[in-house]
Amino acid sequence: MTDFTVDDEGFRFDGKPVRLLSGALHYFRVHEEQWGHRLAMLAAMGLNCVETYVPWNLHEPREGEVRDVGALGRFLDAVERAGLWAIVRPGPYICAEWENGGLPVWVTGRFGRRVRTRDAEYRAVVERWFRELLPQVVERQVVRGGPVILVQAENEYGSFGSDAVYLEWLAGLLRECGVTVPLFTSDGPEDHMLTGGSVPGLLATANFGSGAREGFAVLRRHQPKGPLMCMEFWCGWFDHWGAEPVLRDAEEAAGALREILECGASVNVYMAHGGTNFAGWAGANRGGPLQDGEFQPTVTSYDYDAPVDEYGRATEKFHLFRKVLQEYAQRPLPALPPEPRGLAGPVRAELTGWAGLGDVTEALGDPETESGVPPTFEELGVDRGLVRYRVAVPGPRQAYPLGASGLRDRAVVYVDGVRAGVLTEESGTLPEPVAGPAEVELWAESLGRVNYGPRLGEPKGVTGGVLHERQYLHGVRARGLRLDAFEAPGAVAAVPFGPVEAAAGAGDAGRTGLFRGAFSVEGAAGLGHAGLELPGWTRGFVWVNGFCLGRYWSAGPQRILYVPGPVLREGANEVWVLELEDAGEPWVELGPGAPVRTGTPGVVQP
Repeated sequence: MTDFTVDDEGFRFDGKPVRLLSGALHYFRVHEEQWGHRLAMLAAMGLNCVETYVPWNLHEPREGEVRDVGALGRFLDAVERAGLWAIVRPGPYICAEWENGGLPVWVTGRFGRRVRTRDAEYRAVVERWFRELLPQVVERQVVRGGPVILVQAENEYGSFGSDAVYLEWLAGLLRECGVTVPLFTSDGPEDHMLTGGSVPGLLATANFGSGAREGFAVLRRHQPKGPLMCMEFWCGWFDHWGAEPVLRDAEEAAGALREILECGASVNVYMAHGGTNFAGWAGANRGGPLQDGEFQPTVTSYDYDAPVDEYGRATEKFHLFRKVLQEYAQRPLPALPPEPRGLAGPVRAELTGWAGLGDVTEALGDPETESGVPPTFEELGVDRGLVRYRVAVPGPRQAYPLGASGLRDRAVVYVDGVRAGVLTEESGTLPEPVAGPAEVELWAESLGRVNYGPRLGEPKGVTGGVLHERQYLHGVRARGLRLDAFEAPGAVAAVPFGPVEAAAGAGDAGRTGLFRGAFSVEGAAGLGHAGLELPGWTRGFVWVNGFCLGRYWSAGPQRILYVPGPVLREGANEVWVLELEDAGEPWVELGPGAPVRTGTPGVVQP
């Protein structure tokens, strides 16, 4: 029987000492048909293991509506075929720059500040979810001939709380569900994080991007014996909309990796291959030293400045890491698989159909509700998407300032059908006052839920109220338009499209809506990817052949959306663009995508 254990000396595979050289690759950020290639790239870089999180909200977006938990099992089978071990981090909270840190909105909306604590009702839904999910892991543990060697209990809990009762209960639940491989925790190498996040008897690991000797010295104060491991070696970083891209010098990153290995430690490169936040699943952060300040939504690309880029290609960082890892490999490294081939371009997709946002919402939206105060997205059951709020300003009355208190995150506002402005959390009042009587529409959008820090789980939409001067406007009608409403086969066929020329004649209403068009591809079967650009468009989402590529936004820094090759079809292909603010000319352009990253400036992540 094969076994993997942890003792005072380190990791052991069938009794022999081993060093884990792991890399993070999230199955949910990579098209399934591309898993094999990306795993081969990790092996070629010199890794013997792959790590993945599991996002609860992806698999159970609404309570009891469980979707494709088998995806994790299929990924682990692909890991085994690639000859790698696997580290699984099932959460229930994962951070990962993922929407709401992986927690479903029905969980955070119901339990609020009770999430990630010993609260009995919260623990009950976690237990039900784990008993649904974990058979995928249990039956693929190394003791059963599978690739799984380690499983994490919670995630970076010391950055959030200190509920030891909860952590010990969660570790016990993993054991009850049949996990027999070693369990571990991971936290920042700081005393308060390690004391808050560690569990007696479980391996503690540390997360950092540099300063390995100092980080491991802190870890040793809390764990005098056992293997040292950096569970997240941050070799790059992620980007936020409206901010400069964050890149890390490849030579400097390779030096930091070497320092970890010189300490005799194991490592998990985070990320080895980042992938993409498809379908609006990108999370968000709060700025400031305590992560409770300015709202910072994460971009669609999760390239992460990783050694294997978003397109699956080897970068300068890849080749430098491979050189370092070769020194610690037990055998010659495998050759790199063929580089994915990009679409030869440019290919222009002409957008010929249009439906106004109101018509789209009538066709695909949830039923409209009416209540005294604006319901939040959570109360309406909307995770990703937008909500149309409608409210009347009584009259006659003179013009007063009109705004939305507690708005998260952004809303386009119309007064009597005329566009009146765009509201944000920071600027929650229209530039011009509004007189009554008047009809007001606010199209509010969530730009991603916070995935880290004390603002985890904060509600979206109009969380305060619609204010006219100091007076709340009551009697609010609300209707959600969820992104997954577009996913059902044939759903968009119900949208009453007209010719795209109708948008130009629709006034302010024509600046938003769902646009559709087509383009042709030759040789689609051999393509690895394409890149899609929307010059002149403002903010929204794009689908190719029904597959949601994610959010675009002229705020940058991301300009090109990644299109997985398996999404493309030979011959005719369809594209939908849901513009939420201000449409551009009726076409989008496809090409080979972003160039391979070479040398990067020395802008180091936090």
